[in-house]
Amino acid sequence: MIEFGARVAGEAGTADSAVPPNKVKLPAPPPKPDKPLVSVNGVAISRETISAEAQQHPASSPADAFREAARALVVRELLLGEARSLGMAAEPAKDGKGRRETDDDALIRALLDQRIESPKADIAACRRYYDSNPGRFVSDTVFEARHILVAAPLGDGPARKQARATAQSLIGELTRDPSRFAKLARQHSACPSKEQGGNLGQLTQGSTVPEFETVLKTLEAGQMSPVPAPTRFGYHVIQLDRIIAGSRLPFAAVRDRIAVYLEASSWSRAVSQYIGILAGKADIRGIDIGGVHGALVR
Repeated sequence: MIEFGARVAGEAGTADSAVPPNKVKLPAPPPKPDKPLVSVNGVAISRETISAEAQQHPASSPADAFREAARALVVRELLLGEARSLGMAAEPAKDGKGRRETDDDALIRALLDQRIESPKADIAACRRYYDSNPGRFVSDTVFEARHILVAAPLGDGPARKQARATAQSLIGELTRDPSRFAKLARQHSACPSKEQGGNLGQLTQGSTVPEFETVLKTLEAGQMSPVPAPTRFGYHVIQLDRIIAGSRLPFAAVRDRIAVYLEASSWSRAVSQYIGILAGKADIRGIDIGGVHGALVR
């Protein structure tokens, strides 16, 4: 036995590296597959699937987007699993552009159509909401204004400096003689409104760039901006002529809008409750979906 052992050791190279004659060296076992990150009733949702879904969930951090994506996929699997257990089938719909609904989306739609009952919003309900939320149904405040734009692109420092100086000079001239506004607009403004003496007509929220609106809202009716207002286009001399405050819209004008909102809210709550029931009966692993919302259903 000693001679045999020595022969084996010699063939292997050294005695230290020899394999004992009574032991067999086995290959390393294959790595165990990773457990699914999330599963619903035994159906695995992979990390790759969640990562892909996360692109559809803007959030403050990648971790938050990943979490929201996982929750959405769990809700989706809950609904699909329930539809399949009921033996449901659905024909995918097409929109006006010919785009076809996926088979899974069609199945979820059919399930919710069958299981969710949402009451219609009657006149009384709409009136109660209208009376309880007076600030939500107000027309936009209107600003009637004029301006002179001295153009200069953002990236051109010397041009911006010169444009500001020119606009400040125009403010000085108009402070001395406001009646010259239309004439100076036609001479100096780079905006097409110069053909109307700089008149921009009636402006509401969103009619102009935010930088312009910020300055406009600091002015009182009849006041001109004391300093040039900078925007991405250059520097503006702004004259606010009139402010028409928003007023409450009549109930008849907003009744249909209120009805749509109330019915959509009611449907969303009903969907959330239904998903909560399904989640309570399901075996969900890897995530706590907590309170769910109808918005998770796409």
